[in-house]
Amino acid sequence: MQHTIRIWDLPTRLFHWSLAAATIAMVVTAKVEGAMQWHFRLGYVVLALLVFRLAWGLVGGRWSRFASFLYSPAALWRYLGGRSDAARDHAGHSPLGALSVFALLLALALQVLSGLASDDEIAFTGPLARYLPGLWVGRASWYHGDVGEYVVYVLVGLHLLAIAFYTLVRRRPLVRAMVTGDKRLAQPVPPSRDDVPSRLAALALLLASAGLAWWVYRLDAIA
Repeated sequence: MQHTIRIWDLPTRLFHWSLAAATIAMVVTAKVEGAMQWHFRLGYVVLALLVFRLAWGLVGGRWSRFASFLYSPAALWRYLGGRSDAARDHAGHSPLGALSVFALLLALALQVLSGLASDDEIAFTGPLARYLPGLWVGRASWYHGDVGEYVVYVLVGLHLLAIAFYTLVRRRPLVRAMVTGDKRLAQPVPPSRDDVPSRLAALALLLASAGLAWWVYRLDAIA
């Protein structure tokens, strides 16, 4: 018997697709001549989204909380050896999927923060650069332009390959679940809360996150 269960709440789904779109747009605007100002603006959008996800990972729907997919190395090893907790691993992020999510979020956070602390000595100085020692600014500029973007490329590529593998080989419709929010599972699990109050709470967190990103953006004007 199959059970249809709400796994991904609406705020998590909107975050996922918004982050995907903003990341693609940041890559494009970084390469297109004359679009660098949009690249900078998109960086603040991604900053707001990441801050929101950090908060939502603490108070969001059950399967969106970090606690639901924070696995031990032993659990990851068992999963890789084919000895997993089927109910938990099939409901939310599997141990391998969780590792991918954390790695990608960390890489994007480092890329955004290094951009905010960078100084290309030509046309752009990040709003955090003036508050940091020159050595740190130099390292942030190096990481942002020579390392970080390639780390993001690799992790995004691996993420897409994993989705293709699970969709085509394992026959798990991961993309559909991230669109509808629901999964059909062989074993029942507690659903994620996804009602009006929780969505309003998510909106409040998003506005607070956007306010923080705006404050960082305005640091140049404040200084």
